[in-house]
Amino acid sequence: MHLPAVNRRTLLGTALATTVLPRLAYGQQGRDPASQEPSDMQIRMIFDGRTMTATLYDNPSARDFFSMLPLDLTIEDFSNNEKIAHLPRKLTEEGSGPFGNEKPYDLCYYMPWGNLAMFYADYRHPGLIRLGRFDEGYEALHVRGEFPLRIEAIA
Repeated sequence: MHLPAVNRRTLLGTALATTVLPRLAYGQQGRDPASQEPSDMQIRMIFDGRTMTATLYDNPSARDFFSMLPLDLTIEDFSNNEKIAHLPRKLTEEGSGPFGNEKPYDLCYYMPWGNLAMFYADYRHPGLIRLGRFDEGYEALHVRGEFPLRIEAIA
């Protein structure tokens, strides 16, 4: 079957538009919801006279967490590889997505319970959204016990 040149051009233009425009629209609408890319959002966590800093990732859940700051919570031991802190409300789950490169000193959000999970040893668990990564002072996570916790944005 032989299509006239105009129809072939139209067909080619349509095919090109359906492949290029969605990518342009995605780039315009925002970033990957499960982004693991560092952002300019930095936080400080203080407990037991120790200070840790972390850089949050550029995803909706991390931005939602950052919007809640400052927070006064309680940090406590959970299992043998993490500390947790319960947030005053659940975060958006728009930042959820699979990741397979779990490492100690990740800062995560556990969707089923609505708490922060601060890992200081290897972990692998479903239901997590990675919010960011600790930069400095993360050795404090190894201190056993329950303490008042202050979380604030670094200006």
